[in-house]
Amino acid sequence: MHKYDENGQIARHKARLIAQGFTQIKGLDYTDTFTPIAKYDTVRALLSMVAKFDLELDQMDVKTTFLNGQLDEEIYMCQPPGFEDPEHPDWVWKLLKAIYGLKQAGRQWNKTLDDFL
Repeated sequence: MHKYDENGQIARHKARLIAQGFTQIKGLDYTDTFTPIAKYDTVRALLSMVAKFDLELDQMDVKTTFLNGQLDEEIYMCQPPGFEDPEHPDWVWKLLKAIYGLKQAGRQWNKTLDDFL
């Protein structure tokens, strides 16, 4: 993926490391996948209360959200193509934190946020 400047030239390359979560086995690699979401009616009620009582409402969007959740399970990942260690091409990586693509990434981030709050 590329990010372009105002002249249409490539300014930088963008990429994310994503796990192949479809290979995970429930009970072995993960237990919970629950991630709470806001219902449309709840958002409407919140917005109407903000408008009625003349309150201020802030929004937050975190791009690296799932990368902050601590894993409860031991998860190992193969080295991605093009990034293999030439001295140890058959080694695997042990993940310490959740990454995009893991089935439990959303749940782990929510747990981390909940513990902090």
